[in-house]
Amino acid sequence: MTIPLHTHGRPLTAFPAGILGRITRRSLEAGNRPDHVRLLRSEHPSVDELHGHAAVLAEGPFEMRDEALPPIVHSLRRMDHLTEGDVVAVNPNGYIRTLYRIESGHNALFATDRCNSYCVMCSQPPKPVDDSERIAEHLRLLDLIDPGTRELGITGGEPTLLKDDLLRIIAKAKERLPQTALHILSNGRLFYYGSFARRLARIEHPDVMIGIPLYSDLDSIHDFVVQARGAFDETVIGLQNLGRHGVPVEIRVVIHRHTVDRLPKLAEFIYRNFTFAAHVALMALEPMGFAVPNLEQLWIDPWEYQTELREATLSLAARGMKPSIYNHQLCVVPKELRPFCRKSISDWKNAYLPVCDRCDLKGECGGFFASSVKRRVSSHIRPQAALASMLPLPDEPGSSATSLAMWPYAAKATRG
Repeated sequence: MTIPLHTHGRPLTAFPAGILGRITRRSLEAGNRPDHVRLLRSEHPSVDELHGHAAVLAEGPFEMRDEALPPIVHSLRRMDHLTEGDVVAVNPNGYIRTLYRIESGHNALFATDRCNSYCVMCSQPPKPVDDSERIAEHLRLLDLIDPGTRELGITGGEPTLLKDDLLRIIAKAKERLPQTALHILSNGRLFYYGSFARRLARIEHPDVMIGIPLYSDLDSIHDFVVQARGAFDETVIGLQNLGRHGVPVEIRVVIHRHTVDRLPKLAEFIYRNFTFAAHVALMALEPMGFAVPNLEQLWIDPWEYQTELREATLSLAARGMKPSIYNHQLCVVPKELRPFCRKSISDWKNAYLPVCDRCDLKGECGGFFASSVKRRVSSHIRPQAALASMLPLPDEPGSSATSLAMWPYAAKATRG
C-alpha cells in the first residue's frame, strides 16, 4: 500500500514561503512551539494555545482570525498520514509536503533537481533549474529530524552539483545527527576531481556511504545508458578517488536490456578494480520517469536473466564482495540467490499483487514498485511455499558503514 507524501488545504491568510516544522497534536509549552506545526482535528483551542507555532493545520474549516495567530491552512483534503514528529513544509498556496516521516526507515533529503547525466531509465528526470534556495531548507530540515533516526538518504538529481553546499549539509548532519547513517546517491562523476573526494573525507562523518551506479565494464555502454560521453572514465576514477581517501562506496547496477548481457563481466570488472567497495547492489528497473517512454527498449522479465544474475552474484560473493539483489520478487530469482534478496523498496511506493496474499514468503519478499504494478511485472509471479533455504547469509550488509572492514588503497592515478 502506497503512502501519500503531500496534502492540500486552504490558507486562511497570506504568509511567507518556506515554513518547516515538526507535526504535533499536543499542547506544548510556549518555548517549544516555534519548531512545531500544530495539527487540529475537531479541537477548538484558544488563540493563546496556538500562538507561537510555526504553523497550524486544521482538518475542518477555520474561521478564527487574530493577528497573534501563526499561518493557518484549513480544510485539509487528508491528514491521516501525518504523525507526531513528522516534518512538513507548508507553502502559501496551501500545499503541504512531508519531508520526513518519523515511522519510516526510508527518509531522504532531495538535494536538487539538476543532474549532469540523463539516464535512459532515470526515475527522477532532471530539471535545469536554479534550486539554490533549497539549501536553507535542507539545513533547517536537519535541525528538525529526530536525532534517533537510523538512516537518512541524500538524493536528487545529482547531489554533488551542490558542491560546497553538499559538504555543508554533510557536516551539519554529522553535527546534528551523529547517530544517523548517511546514504548518498551520486553518479560519482565529480569525484573525478580528487580534491572533492579529499574534502568529503576530511569531514570525517562517522557513518556515510556513497552509492554510485556503474552499468557496464565497457565505456560505450555505460555512457549510452547515462547519455553522457566520458562519464564512464569520470565515474571509474571518481570511485577510485573515494576509495583512496577512505570514503565508503556502494556500486549500484540497474539491470535492463542494455546492461544485462554483460552483467557477469561487469561483476568481474568490479572485483578487479574496486575491491574496496563496501557493497554491490544489483537492482531491477523502476518504471518511472524516463523509463516509461523507453520501457519497450528497457524491460526484460527478471525470469529471463536468471543465469546472468546467478553468475554475477555468486562470483562476487565467492570473492569476498558483498552483493545484494534489490527490487526483485523471490519467485523470479533462482532459489540459491534468495538469501541475497533485500526488502528495499521505499515504504511509500511499495505494493504487492493480489496473488501475493497466497504466498508463504510474502513477509520476506520485497514486493513491487507501485509503478511496476501499473505498468509491467514479470509473467512468472507465483505463490511460493516456505523453504528452509530462506536463511540469512552469515554476513549481510547493513546500513552502517563503520561496521565494514578497512579497504586497501586503490592504486590508480587521481585527478585534482
